[in-house]
Amino acid sequence: MFVLSIIKDTVAVKPHQFGIPADQALINEINTIYANKVLHDVGLCVAVFDLVEVGEGKVRYGDGCLWYKLVFRMVVFRPFVSEVLLAKVKSSDEDGIRLSVDFFDDIYIPLIYLPEPSAFDPNERAHFWLPSAADSETKPTVHDMLDSPTTDRMYIDAGEIVRVRVESDEFYDHEPGPPKALEGVRVAREQKKAPYTIVCSMVEQGLGPVSWWRNAEIEVMGDD
Repeated sequence: MFVLSIIKDTVAVKPHQFGIPADQALINEINTIYANKVLHDVGLCVAVFDLVEVGEGKVRYGDGCLWYKLVFRMVVFRPFVSEVLLAKVKSSDEDGIRLSVDFFDDIYIPLIYLPEPSAFDPNERAHFWLPSAADSETKPTVHDMLDSPTTDRMYIDAGEIVRVRVESDEFYDHEPGPPKALEGVRVAREQKKAPYTIVCSMVEQGLGPVSWWRNAEIEVMGDD
């Protein structure tokens, strides 16, 4: 889930930090700059791990800061493909499920990666799995599943802890510039995409809400 990335940068220590050790002042400044920032093709920066190389501090005319050329290692959140994560269901809609790991909320499960057969219940605002129809020779329609007894449904509710597998991730660079205009008419800005998103699945046995498999284990133990 977390990796170490080597980063090179030039960082300024401001005058109000001159009274503390240089290494600590540099770590404070790096964390201020990088913490909770997404680096393209790297991941979400969490915190400095250590300083690898520190150049000699130099004063630039006009700002009174000491500038250092640095090489440092940063703790970065970027799960690898096929890694299994524990996350919390943040919300659900007709397109799938959004998950959160507290400090990162852009984890998604699209419909194709939900257990089969499953459907979205608009009244509950949650997806559910219908295990009784899993072995059916014909795939049930969404209408059929919404007509099923609620007691047969296994819901994936908001707030549930789920076990999922990482399928892919994607970085997105926002292009700066003014709003577009078409034939002199101002066009509303498109909703910005998240700079970093992760796509996960829960189609395998053992994936999905942790409570599903905990209950299954209890039932198996009870049968003995």
